[in-house]
Amino acid sequence: MGVLSKLLQLISFIGVIQLIAMVAAAAAQPKPGCLEKCGNVTIPYPFGLSEGCYLEKSFNIRCNDSDLTAKTGNVLVTNISIEDHEIHVKAREARDCYNASGSIEFNNTTWFRAGKFTISTTKNQFTVLGCDTAGIIRWEENEKIYSTGCRSRCNDLSTAVNGSCSGVGCCNVEFPDGLKNYNLSVSSFKNHTNIWNFNPCSYAFIVEKGKFNFSTDYLQKRERERRPMVLDWAVGDERCEEARRKPNFACQDQNSECHDPKTRSGYQCKCKLGYQGNPYLPLGCQDINECEDATLNKCKRAQDCENTKGSHICRCPKWYHGDGTKDGEGCAPDFVLMIQIAIGAGVGFISLLVFSSWMYFVLKKRKIVKLREKFFQQNGGLILQQRLGQQEGSTETVKIFTVDELKKATKNYDESRIIGRGGFGTVYKGFLADNKIVAIKKSRIEDENQIEQFINEVVVLSQINHRHVVKLLGCCLETQVPLLVYEFVSNGTLFKYIHQESNASTFPWETRLRIAAETSEALWYLHSTASIPIIHRDVKSTNILLDDDFTAKVSDFGTSRLVPRDQAQLATVVQGTLGYLDPEYLQTNQLTEKSDVYSFGVVLVELLTGKEALSFARSEEQRSLAMYFISSIKEERLFEILENHIVAEGNKDQIQQFVELARSCLAVKGDERPTMREVAMELEGIRKMQKHPWVNLEANSEEVEYLLGEACEANKYGESSITITTAYYHSMNDHGTYALGDGR
Repeated sequence: MGVLSKLLQLISFIGVIQLIAMVAAAAAQPKPGCLEKCGNVTIPYPFGLSEGCYLEKSFNIRCNDSDLTAKTGNVLVTNISIEDHEIHVKAREARDCYNASGSIEFNNTTWFRAGKFTISTTKNQFTVLGCDTAGIIRWEENEKIYSTGCRSRCNDLSTAVNGSCSGVGCCNVEFPDGLKNYNLSVSSFKNHTNIWNFNPCSYAFIVEKGKFNFSTDYLQKRERERRPMVLDWAVGDERCEEARRKPNFACQDQNSECHDPKTRSGYQCKCKLGYQGNPYLPLGCQDINECEDATLNKCKRAQDCENTKGSHICRCPKWYHGDGTKDGEGCAPDFVLMIQIAIGAGVGFISLLVFSSWMYFVLKKRKIVKLREKFFQQNGGLILQQRLGQQEGSTETVKIFTVDELKKATKNYDESRIIGRGGFGTVYKGFLADNKIVAIKKSRIEDENQIEQFINEVVVLSQINHRHVVKLLGCCLETQVPLLVYEFVSNGTLFKYIHQESNASTFPWETRLRIAAETSEALWYLHSTASIPIIHRDVKSTNILLDDDFTAKVSDFGTSRLVPRDQAQLATVVQGTLGYLDPEYLQTNQLTEKSDVYSFGVVLVELLTGKEALSFARSEEQRSLAMYFISSIKEERLFEILENHIVAEGNKDQIQQFVELARSCLAVKGDERPTMREVAMELEGIRKMQKHPWVNLEANSEEVEYLLGEACEANKYGESSITITTAYYHSMNDHGTYALGDGR
């Protein structure tokens, strides 16, 4: 019985294959008396190879006698479909190549005009290749030019993933439907100078979906290629209603019908249901014999099927009839057969229900697993693994948390668990299964640049082990938005204790001085003693956290940069926070350790004055705290901006040295600023100084001002001219974060 069943299945399969071949052959009919093929390409009517063999001139296919290639215009034709009304062609790509010195070798743009045809938007996509590349597609419509495009960037081959076209080495973009022409162009941002050894050229092309799979091999220099593309076609310029009234109506077969395309002009002919063939030829649509294929008829047995024009009927045997029934699809079974059918249907339904339930849970589980794998790759998991693997021992301290663990820890990210919002994410308070309290950061990843910042923060924190740097406990990449898990720092930010009146008055000078010393020690560690030097790039009071004992911990390394020991500075796009930005870095884009020194100097002034680094509520000359502080020193009125209770605590010598240190950190030229090592040692020395009380402030306020002014005149790190301009800040709002580009 099993052998017979398999034999019947094989016969049925062969029948389906034969039927498909018959349909294809019938649809590929040329006009009688005309050539059928050019090489391997079949030419069905309304297309043709010579005059009189095609419906109109736009359907003329030229056949090259030397190599038997088919062309429409200057475009190679690989297939013509009557059923789908598609013509498959190959079109050239655009190319932009450079030599090792960055000089252009050649730049080839590509024009394509489809004539009467239209470029299918559902079957094609615009694709760009390159690691320093911008590709643009332009088209003309109603005498206006439109364009779209995408850019592709990468620093080395390891960041590009084969099979992925998401903007790293490869990108693609959709374009509007109904295009009849386009121009492709491609250009470079930096003439491939940094990547020339593995990617000297950029490429752009339109390609049929599913016919191009990205590989890093495509980034090498090569000759221009032709890419497969799909064009849609229709007959004439009229819709069906108007075309029927004309003598040259193309749907000639009585078993054909006319259809209006949704997004283009003209009309299309198709064989009616139950017929197959070429609807553009007389007698081109032939009846399908449904009885030859069990999938096309509804009869219980093959011998009961009778073919009819455009359909079929089932002629049932006498014992199968009920009273008053006739041959056809409505055969009524007798009572016994009804019971048999009911039992069979019941068993089949239960089996189907059990099987469907099992399949549902299996597929759902598989879908979840695949989705998590997708998010892992999308969130930079492969790149992160690679970068962490290059650092010995770095992965041992970083735990990979599951989605369920962190959902449970945060009560499914309940609003009540939010303890902070930053430039690149939201921070939640969480309780792990062992009752350990953690801070969970959910990053806002909206584009590739922020993925880089997320990966950057993990890599930086994974190699830091310092008591004054917030500790990274682990991460989770299985969600759409990646998560970082830190140690929980209970007392919030330094900003809160400096600038909230309820806290500032009870925040003594000794505590402020200790926090400054601890923060400088952490930055000194990052600059000098970490395995690879690190520039924080966003030092500010909101990124300094305080624990129960008001011990400082530096946080938020999303914009930090690793600095090779043989480089003193890095050229980057400016990132940081307004009010804290190093003016030299802002003007030159050259990031150095002294940029952190400047930002830390602003924090020192915040500790002295209790004022925010940048406030549009203050007057223009006081808007930037750093400038206000420097000008107050020059004009010998620094005493006016110091926090009253700090002066009242009576630490004259300490505050004098502290003011001088802050001033040296805020020098406009980075070379005139101290290093973080010198800053840390100076702060430790200030802490150990013997305390000298201020004189009676009410009776001797002039003397106090004089002392402060005198102390700040001598700059042990070198005299500097403070010329920071405020013009840049006038056009900004006071939300705080300033970021131009991705900083890579």
